[in-house]
Amino acid sequence: MLTFLRRLLVTAAALAVTSQVFAAGTSSPVLYTSLAHAAPELNPQALKGALNAMQCAINNGAKQSRHLAIIDYSQPSTARRLWIFDLNRKKLVLRDLVAHGSNSGENFATQFSNREGSYQSSLGLFRTQESYLGTHGYSLRMDGLEPGFNDMARDRAIVIHAASYVNPLWSKRQGRIGRSQGCPAVRPQVAKQVIDKLKDGQFMFSWYPDQRWLKSSPYLNCQPQQVASILSTHAS
Repeated sequence: MLTFLRRLLVTAAALAVTSQVFAAGTSSPVLYTSLAHAAPELNPQALKGALNAMQCAINNGAKQSRHLAIIDYSQPSTARRLWIFDLNRKKLVLRDLVAHGSNSGENFATQFSNREGSYQSSLGLFRTQESYLGTHGYSLRMDGLEPGFNDMARDRAIVIHAASYVNPLWSKRQGRIGRSQGCPAVRPQVAKQVIDKLKDGQFMFSWYPDQRWLKSSPYLNCQPQQVASILSTHAS
């Protein structure tokens, strides 16, 4: 009986939180609940932010996607902080390591930039685009959708690619995995799966409790006119 009551209280608390988060009708509480259950170690704020940002984009001109990737940069590089969800099935399809930029921090990323040559990671909502064969082999380009925070991603060649330094064995020697020049690099063993799931117009969301971004993001603070204007410049 006590266990049942505890479950009821937990469920009621979760519904209270999600009703506030989705009060503006930005996304489905059912989807949030399903994905939260599938990924209990993902920061709830990162998941809520990703779903709100994605739905704001969809409500203002972007096409729905099949998959959603979330990078939780509040977690260390030694943690599996990349999640990929199947939105139709409401399931987690992959959780793995992902690198951050060399100038973003050591084991923890704490600095983010949109500037070319910064070698830092960027925050916010991205739309994946075409896959290609490049210097790092099979890779995936993407467009940043947030002016001032990630919209220089294509110019900076911020792509998803395989990297041998994304290796848990590095943490034993250096206390972190290897770092990129700003790209969300992944392990070679999962790179093809990651890129195949995410190519051709999926959403990717990079999260960190950066106050300037949280207050300024046109997607987190859904600004329909601004978002529609941004999306009109991108193939969505």
